Amino acid sequence: MLPFNKSLKSKARALRKNMTEAEKLLWSKVRRKQLKGKQFYRQKNIGNYIVDFYCAAAKLVIELDGSQHYTKEGQAKD
Repeated sequence: MLPFNKSLKSKARALRKNMTEAEKLLWSKVRRKQLKGKQFYRQKNIGNYIVDFYCAAAKLVIELDGSQHYTKEGQAKD
């Protein structure tokens, strides 16, 4: 079982409600086991991190970088 940080739960929930356009597009393609029948989770809390997408069956984490990473504020957060 993956480690879970309870203090990140509300942040992950907020990120799910405010997905970037890139995240929305990918989510539309992988949700409901559309990709080879594999279950994906979005904004998954793993340890001290929140990953954009996670597939346990494939042991796969997907991080999407959108335009927000190219602003000065985004780079400072990264």
